[in-house]
Amino acid sequence: MARAVVELQGCTRDFGAVRAVDALDLAVHEGELLSLLGPSGCGKTTTLNLIAGFVAPSAGRVFVDGQDVTARPPHERGLGVVFQSYALFPHMSVFENVAFGLRERRVAESEIGRRVGEALALVRLQGQGERRPRQLSGGMQQRAALARALVYAPRVLLLDEPFGALDAQVRQELRRWLRRLHADIHLTSVFVTHDQEEALEVGDRVVLMNSGRVEQVGSPQDVWDHPASPFVYGFLGDVNLFHGRSHEGEVTVEGMQLDGAENRGLRDGRALAYVRPHDLDVKRYVPETFGSGAPRPQGIVATLSRAIVVGPIARLELEPVESNPDNPGSGTIIEAQLPAQQFRELGLREGDTVVATPRKARVFVEDWVSP
Repeated sequence: MARAVVELQGCTRDFGAVRAVDALDLAVHEGELLSLLGPSGCGKTTTLNLIAGFVAPSAGRVFVDGQDVTARPPHERGLGVVFQSYALFPHMSVFENVAFGLRERRVAESEIGRRVGEALALVRLQGQGERRPRQLSGGMQQRAALARALVYAPRVLLLDEPFGALDAQVRQELRRWLRRLHADIHLTSVFVTHDQEEALEVGDRVVLMNSGRVEQVGSPQDVWDHPASPFVYGFLGDVNLFHGRSHEGEVTVEGMQLDGAENRGLRDGRALAYVRPHDLDVKRYVPETFGSGAPRPQGIVATLSRAIVVGPIARLELEPVESNPDNPGSGTIIEAQLPAQQFRELGLREGDTVVATPRKARVFVEDWVSP
């Protein structure tokens, strides 16, 4: 593991009676791009502002390169910051926008020309220096804002929802470009976003936050495959929630027995089973197979209320035929995903009855708390 460039030790930040960040410990390692992910109000932007020095912790310390910078103002921390708002001066050229901070610091003109040229080249804006911000696309303006942060050669780059104001295609292009830039110049960065796809695609590690605390830290693949809590499972991607019971090492959900070594250690209690739409097996319901005296089907009998086939994926909305006595609200829509070819082979139509069976589920006891 590379050494920590930024560390937060026991950082808390209160705004009046509201605790935005609660006793947070966090390390950003040299050369990594760390994604801070979570819903609005979870504390991720406050965490970024604690690192930048825009707000001071109510308790705890902030370190950069091993030095305590808790009391230092932002301009003495050696960090670059990029916000969702480009904050470019509209009356200045792109060159002058990028050079502005260097002029304020009385850097020699010859040095300004060299450093601005290098920064614009890094963000692929060569030849655009004389243009005004209004003459640039949204993606180009955001790259100009990045150049303004990079021109100082910052120790760490802090990005707060930098692509939030852009359309989906431009965001995708800029995410790929940021990853390449990061690899080329070996930056250390903290990237704040509420967009799950963005965090998982961009970050080397993902810090998932909730109510001012860290729920889970890990690689994108790790947090996706092994969510540490119901919150993480519910926040990352689409998911179906089923209710049931855990008793003496056996888990029963919607009348089904859910096997798996990870379930055997659960204590007795009401159980919550999280199932991704693509982890549901969907088959046509054949009444003769499950007639009088026949065993109950191992799955949830439901009506196919809607089928959306776009490209290679069929997205299905299923309405359970029976409610779960353990969960009075269990009649809510179940989402399933199948390969479009498989859906066509099943010959299903809206209004047909199907059986949905989880191939994979993650189970928590209802009063589960993070260890």
